[in-house]
Amino acid sequence: MVQDTVIIEEGPDSKRMKLDDEAKKLVQSVLVKKPGGESIINEYNRTKALKDETRRKMVNILAADMTEKNGGSPPRLVKEKYARGIVALFPYLSDPYSKNGFEHYYDGESGTGYLAWRIKTIQRNLAKERRGSFEGQVSYAERGSGGPTVARHSKFTSEIVLSEDECKEAIAFMNHSADEDAIKKKMKLTFDYRRKMVLDPMQSSDLLTIFPRFKDIKGLIEQDFVLMFGEGVSGKLLEKWTTAFKKKVIQQCKRLPATSDLQELLLAAESLRDDPEEDVHIVWDSDLASVLLLLHLIPPSAQGRKRPGKVSASQAENHLVVFKKSGTNIEEQLQDISASAQPYLLAVGPQKDSIHQFFIILDQHAIPCKSTSSLGAFDELFKAHYVFGTSYNTMLHNMYTFIQTTVYNIDVGKVKESPRVAEVRARLLN
Repeated sequence: MVQDTVIIEEGPDSKRMKLDDEAKKLVQSVLVKKPGGESIINEYNRTKALKDETRRKMVNILAADMTEKNGGSPPRLVKEKYARGIVALFPYLSDPYSKNGFEHYYDGESGTGYLAWRIKTIQRNLAKERRGSFEGQVSYAERGSGGPTVARHSKFTSEIVLSEDECKEAIAFMNHSADEDAIKKKMKLTFDYRRKMVLDPMQSSDLLTIFPRFKDIKGLIEQDFVLMFGEGVSGKLLEKWTTAFKKKVIQQCKRLPATSDLQELLLAAESLRDDPEEDVHIVWDSDLASVLLLLHLIPPSAQGRKRPGKVSASQAENHLVVFKKSGTNIEEQLQDISASAQPYLLAVGPQKDSIHQFFIILDQHAIPCKSTSSLGAFDELFKAHYVFGTSYNTMLHNMYTFIQTTVYNIDVGKVKESPRVAEVRARLLN
C-alpha cells in the first residue's frame, strides 16, 4: 500500500523566525571572534542600548567582515542579513516604526543605513577617493513622499464651498474686520483656497500678504493645522513630550561626549527653577532646553563639499530660536534680517529662561504665538511648516523629521528618515 507524502509548508512567521535566528547567529559569531566585539555584547546586556561610539565600532566590525567574505560590493541579501542579525541579537535597537525594524542599519530599497554607508566608505578608501561620506546624496525630504510641502487630503470638509469670487470677498472682509470670531469662521471657509496657494510656487510666498490676519490674531496656525490633521494629531506634542520623551532625551544626552553647550542645556533641562536661592546660569527654560537637546542627540547631517561642511548642534540652534531682550522693536528687527523661507522662533524677554512672548519669523513677517510657554511656541513653530507649506531648514531636518514621525505620527513610512532618527527612536521607545 502506497502512502501519500504530506508536505507541510512553512508559514511567514516561521520563515521570519528562521531568518532571524540564522542572522542572529551570524552577527554573534562575528562579534565574538573580532577584537572588541565581546565588549559590545557586554555593553548591550548591561544597558539594553549602545553608545554612539559603540554602535560605530559594531558597524565597522560587521562591514569589514562582510566585505572580507563577499568582496567590495556585498549583495543586497547579505547586507540585509547582517542588519537583521543586529536587531535579532540586540532587540532594543529595533525601530518599531519601520517595516522590518532594521532599516536604519540597511534599507535595501533606498540603499541607505549605517552598514551601507560604512561599505561605501570602505569602497571609497579602496579607490582612494577622499570625499565626504554624505556627498552627493539626495536629501531625505526630496526622496520621500511626506513632510510639510506635499499635497495631502485634509481632515476638514466644508459644508459651504466658496467660488473664487466669494473667497476674494471673504478675504476683503477679514482684512477690514475687528470681529475675531467672524474672521476665524471666514478663515475656515477659505482654507481650501489657502491650500491651493501653498502648493503653487508662484503664490505660496504671497500667503501672508493676502492673509495678513495670521500676524495679529493668535491661534490661526493651530486652527489650520487642526483642519489638516484633526485634533488628535494636533495635541500630540503637548500631551506626550513631558511624559514620554523629555526624561529619556535627557538620559540619552548624558551619554554623549561632554561639551560646555551640552552641559548647559542638560543643567537647564533638569532645573525646576523652584528654589529662589538657586543661583545658577540657566540658558533656556526646562522644556525648550530639552527640545534643543534633540539637536545634540540627532545632529545635522554633513552638507557635502558644495555646501557648508559639518554643522554643530549649537550652530543649528540659532536656526530654531533666537533670543532678544524685552523692549526690542520687532519691526526694526525684521528689517535687519534677511528673508528666510524656513520659520524660526524669536523669543523676547528679560533673559533666556524667562520669555514673555514668542514670535514665529517667516519671510520677514512676525507671527505672534498664541502660547506663552516655550513648548507651546515650539508646537506652533512646527505646525507653521505645514500651514505655510515650507520645507524644514536643512540643519534642523533630522530633528524635525523625528518630531514629525515619532511624536506627531505624521507620514510614518512615507517620509525618508536618516538612520540616526530611527536609531534614536528605537532607544527612546524600547
